[in-house]
Formats: sequence, structure tokens, C-alpha cells
Amino acid sequence: MEQKPAQKVLVHCLVNLGDVVLATSAIALLKQHFPQMRISMLVKPSVAEVLQGHSLLEEVIPLVYQPKERSWRQMLRFVKELQGRHFDLSISLDRKLRPSILTLLAGIPLRVGPDRLFDNKPSQIRRLWSHAVHTSDDFLNTHQSELFQDVIRGAFKVKGSAKPVIGAITNNHREKAKALLASLPPGNKRVALCVKGTYYLKNWPQASFVDLIDRLSSQTGVSCLLVGAPEDKDYAQQIADASLAPVLNLCGETSLLEFAALCRQIDLLITIDTGGMHIAATTGVPIIGIFRCVSAKRWTPLCKKSYVAQHKLAECPIVDAPEKCPMHYCVQDIPVEELAAAAERFLK
Repeated sequence: MEQKPAQKVLVHCLVNLGDVVLATSAIALLKQHFPQMRISMLVKPSVAEVLQGHSLLEEVIPLVYQPKERSWRQMLRFVKELQGRHFDLSISLDRKLRPSILTLLAGIPLRVGPDRLFDNKPSQIRRLWSHAVHTSDDFLNTHQSELFQDVIRGAFKVKGSAKPVIGAITNNHREKAKALLASLPPGNKRVALCVKGTYYLKNWPQASFVDLIDRLSSQTGVSCLLVGAPEDKDYAQQIADASLAPVLNLCGETSLLEFAALCRQIDLLITIDTGGMHIAATTGVPIIGIFRCVSAKRWTPLCKKSYVAQHKLAECPIVDAPEKCPMHYCVQDIPVEELAAAAERFLK
């Protein structure tokens, strides 16, 4: 890389919510060393809101995909938009083909990306960049946020580490969260549970969540609420209906930053491995994360108080490479007693 760092930087990160949140640690590290940089971030429209009002970003650019027959025409228009912004550096934090082609066609002179990021497989996409950066050799035992930051450390020959940073939580976000929680008894410990994700093998069984809620609610002064996306509401309501205790179902009731504001007003979050977990980790709320047979060291929530409940890797069909075991529903074997005991410790 050149000695004098670029001034206008485009970071493309067309990945899922949790990955985008963790990737903001690379933005934070970049700004630590080069505060004069003007950084824009290219993301999926569905995750752009979590970066709204971000203190380290000049602009958040959603990349909208259209039907295939109009896709290339749309992409050529987008190339012209990038050319008009006059970026002199692009950084890939997704290792995706489409944004790599866009930045090449836009004539961005310096284009940096990682030789590996989400897996160890080689990729020909690196041929589209001017510089490829090597990330950690200890892939499974390195947190994903550190792999993102390896791109910055390798490209700019800098050291240090940074934490993820989400967008600005405003008074409106805080007041919305406060209003949603108003129906809970005052003074009670508030325990939120995220019970469903987009990948079914990550989902702890509904019956286990019901058992856990009943155990928690039986303790004096504990109220439970369910959080998640709009499409999770019916699934979560089945858990609420089966519980012996009253449960507040807030799935679909918050935006991403309103969810972050809500996390600042509760006492504990119990969640499956999902993007919301990484948003919550930036707020300081204690977190119990439920993981299947993946490397929890790569995906654990980055907060001071956390507990990982996980299927024992020794029982995984592929012990040395658990992330190659996509079809084993091992999360069902995590005992309710383990999570109940961890929750009790946090609540005390």
C-alpha cells in the first residue's frame, strides 16, 4: 500500500446483520489510525438502519438488487454513481464478486480485500483487487471481528484492536423502548429472549424456551419478554401461549436501533446465535448466547458479561472442523438447567 493513506474510502460489506455489526470494528480501527479518512460503507438495504447516524461513517450506501433482466443496467448506473463520489480506495469486508466488479469498473485505483474471511477456501475474486491481505492462520479460534480488523492491520501495517460500533441511539429510540416495556411490573428484573433466527438449525427447541421461561418467571421479581423480527412473531407467540407465566411478545415491534435502546433497559438477554446478539453486545447488557456446533470463539458476543451455552464439540460428527457440520441439529441437546443456572447468576 502507498505511504500516504487514502482520503475517500469505500468499505463494501454486503453480508448479514451480525457480520456487518462485527465489521464496524474494522471501521473503528481505521479511524483510530487515520481520523482524517472519510469512510462510506456499502451494505444491504436490510441492515442499513443499524448504521444510521454512525459517528465514524460519512455515508451509508444501500445497494439495491433488482430483477436479473435489469440487474446489469442498474449496476452500470451504480458504477457511474461511484465514479461521481471519487473514491481513491475500496476495502472488501465481504469478499463478494458483485461489489468487487463494481469498484473495479468505477476505476477506484486501490482495492483491498482478504485472502480469506468466512472460510478457508481460496477465491479468484482476489484477482479483481490491487492488494490481497492475509488474515489469521488460526481461523476457527480467532473472533470474526479480529478477522475483519486483520484486513486493516495487513493493508496499512498498523496495530491495535477496536470494538464494534453501531449507529446513534436517539431519545426517540429510548422513549419507544421505554413505552414498550411499560406494561411490565415496575422493579422487576427484565429478561429478554430471542427465540428464532433465519437458520433453523440454530434454533433451540420451543419446548426448551417454555421450560426456561417458566423457571425464570417462578423467581420473585422476574419478567420475561420475547424479541425478534416481524416474521418471528407467530413462532414466539406459540412459546408465550405455552408458558405458565405472562410473557410480553415484542417481536416486530422495534427497529434495529430501537432494539439496541431496549437492550439498555433490560437486565439480561438470552438469545440464539443471531445478528441481534451482536447489536446487543454493543449496549453492555449481559448476554447468554446459545450456539450449535460452530466455533463459539469466532462468534461469541463481545461484551463484558456473557455466557456461551453450546453443544459439546466432542460429540460433533466433525470435531476438527465443526463448521462443516451444517445438518446436525445438535443445539437441541443443550440442557435447560444450564441456561437457568447461568441466568440466575447474572440476575443475582
